[in-house]
Amino acid sequence: MAKTSHKPGPLKQQNKGHKTGRHRSKGKIDVELKGRVTAKAISKKWKKELSKAGRRNKALQLRKKKRDDLLNQKRIGGQEAPPNLVMVIPLHGTINVDQIIGYLRAADSDAVEYPGNSSNLLHICLPRFKKRFTIVVPSTNLSAILDTAKAADSVLCLVDPTQCWDEWGDLCLSCLFAQALPSVTFATKGMSDVPIKKRNDVKKTLLKQIERRFPSGKLYTVDTEQESILLLRHLAEQKLNTIKWRDLRPHVLADDVTFEPNKNEDGKGTLKVTGFLRGSCLSVNGLVHLPGFGEFQMNRIEAPSDPCPLNPKNVRRKGKKAEDGMAVEDDENETMEEGSKLLEVVDPHSQESLQSEAVPDPMEGEQTWPTEEELAEAEAALKEEKPERIVKRVPKGTSDYQAAWIVESDGEEEEDEDEESDDDEEEDGDAMLPEAEDAESVDEDPSEADDMEFETVSISGGSKENYDVHFDEEEEKTLLEKYREERSHVMFPDEVDTPMHMSARTRFARYRGLKSFRSSPWDTKENLPLDYARIFQFESFDRTKKRVLSTRNEGLAEVGNYITIHIENVPRSAFDDYDPSHPLVVFGLLHHEQKMSVLHFTLKRHPDFTEPIKSKDRLVFQVGYRRFSACPIFSQHTSGNKHKYERFFPMDALTVASVFAPITFPPATVLAFKELADGSHQLVATGTMLGVNPDRVVVKRAVLSGHPFKIINRAAVVRYMFFNREDIMWFKPVEIRTKWGRRGHIKEPLGTHGHMKCIFDGKMKSQDCIMMNLFKRMYPKWTYDAVGVGTLHITAPSQHFTDDMESL
Repeated sequence: MAKTSHKPGPLKQQNKGHKTGRHRSKGKIDVELKGRVTAKAISKKWKKELSKAGRRNKALQLRKKKRDDLLNQKRIGGQEAPPNLVMVIPLHGTINVDQIIGYLRAADSDAVEYPGNSSNLLHICLPRFKKRFTIVVPSTNLSAILDTAKAADSVLCLVDPTQCWDEWGDLCLSCLFAQALPSVTFATKGMSDVPIKKRNDVKKTLLKQIERRFPSGKLYTVDTEQESILLLRHLAEQKLNTIKWRDLRPHVLADDVTFEPNKNEDGKGTLKVTGFLRGSCLSVNGLVHLPGFGEFQMNRIEAPSDPCPLNPKNVRRKGKKAEDGMAVEDDENETMEEGSKLLEVVDPHSQESLQSEAVPDPMEGEQTWPTEEELAEAEAALKEEKPERIVKRVPKGTSDYQAAWIVESDGEEEEDEDEESDDDEEEDGDAMLPEAEDAESVDEDPSEADDMEFETVSISGGSKENYDVHFDEEEEKTLLEKYREERSHVMFPDEVDTPMHMSARTRFARYRGLKSFRSSPWDTKENLPLDYARIFQFESFDRTKKRVLSTRNEGLAEVGNYITIHIENVPRSAFDDYDPSHPLVVFGLLHHEQKMSVLHFTLKRHPDFTEPIKSKDRLVFQVGYRRFSACPIFSQHTSGNKHKYERFFPMDALTVASVFAPITFPPATVLAFKELADGSHQLVATGTMLGVNPDRVVVKRAVLSGHPFKIINRAAVVRYMFFNREDIMWFKPVEIRTKWGRRGHIKEPLGTHGHMKCIFDGKMKSQDCIMMNLFKRMYPKWTYDAVGVGTLHITAPSQHFTDDMESL
């Protein structure tokens, strides 16, 4: 029989097909393309979906690249890597540093020691681990510890077996954390004196306290030779932390510092700094930074013999003749030390300039008198295209200039009128009414007064009989007044009383009203102070940063070289103040980092500091490698185009501090200190570098408050906001609001004593309060000072480190 297929009958169910509408379905598109795929789809699929063999190959390549990078860091060949710089800091006053370092020196009998030129430096070569170390013991000054940590590869923290660390050690760790901490290792001595049954408990207690700050921290003991060898092995093989802001810039920890005065005896000379180059390559045409003295130029870079060679046979000793048997001479016929060679001499045409400020042009923005042809062209243009006139409702007698000012008033002035300069008064004179000129010398609201000379007295501990010896009554009153102002600002933020002895339109002549703080426009170039003509600004800061970092490795002095930098025109005081116990770290600058601009830092209070800090109080900043003092203004850390000015440093929130300072490319860490009355410093806040942007608009708000006198539905009679009729007519266009969310406007004044009729968008309550917000832009003051703040006067208590360091 012939095979027959089944044929559905008329009762077979027929499902409806999917209606795709006007577009084609996916199946129809696949049928029409017949398997063809676009190039874009192929590349996208290839990137996301690799085969098993492709994924394995990619993983092998990544692993090989990481291994090669690690070997390049550890490789010791023709160009030796710099020694592992280990900073030793005791975190408790009972620790004997000399004894612990003595154990490390005697741990390996094959170790070779090379004493440094400084008494607190010691070079040790360990052939067993194919490593060499430079051990540094800074003084007990916090400034010396922070400066040494900027160049250190690892930090060896010595703790007490019973108390771990004290208050001084806790402060050191807090500052090192904020500055960016290198690799940390903890060690202790004296565990052998603890009974055997209690050793494990004591060690667990120490580890618990260490793990609160360092979750992966390890504790080593140095009571025996075997334990010391384990510690040295760990220091040689541990993974070193990367500090980006430090590794981007060349830096040298001074092993030897000498000063040669100039022949003309002008108080300046050439400072020779010798040490191992770390970070990145150094070019003699760039600039270097000396802490506390600023930026300087170099005239040459030499390469003396390595003071601590790992393989002494292949390295020339200091004092022997050079390979050519002659002393090397440069273009100026100046001889160098035997065993040194000249790496690079400065090129005057390519040398970086020391110019830090722009020279303002007093004629910039001036306009000459137009010619007759230009006047004729302007009249013809006006006839052809007549602009529209904007119709506004303004008080009677208001001129066109005053009407324009009400909407777009100037917001430029500083906090205190007694600190204003004559130039600022001339600039703001146009914004004030004629009858207000005589009242210009009247001080502003006392709550806004700013006195930068107030400082806090630190009372030292002693007997109760001498408790009042260091008591300063005036200082106590000043601090009490600051506390009251801060408390008033927290309870009533930005509220200002309208003065009765002067008109409000004179007192708030530099303020303006904004319909919306978030969306209302504000011209960033409007009426800038004269200091803004002295600074530099980039068209695109991110693009400039990318270009600068891509060209930073153009120097002939490579990382790991033992070099001598000749820094010219250094004042003699830089050498007279040099203390070997306070190591000198010289940093090379990136391009543009000597130029002034407006810097912004994000800061958070240190929990141990609770005193009020006003805007424009003088603080000492440590930004990366640079330390300077300035008077910052604080603002909120928000994402809009306008940022609210903060009168006080908030207690439990981030804030942004703005100052005039030399440009520093982020990332960079920031520490803020306050100088006390006795000359010492106290840690105030820590944070990071936010950016360099002169166009950041910091707006100060002043809130005028009034009270409802009579309420009739949506209308109310308000008093105590103003005290004369003219002020009400002047501020009539500004919108008002209430604390309970009502919005309204001033309809008309009533009488001559400051009462006014207001209309709101809803019925008011009798206990409500009427507010008017006024705004003006704030600018930082030019208070940058880099001279004299190279050292932070924060020292350990007197019982610390009674043993001297001469054994090193």
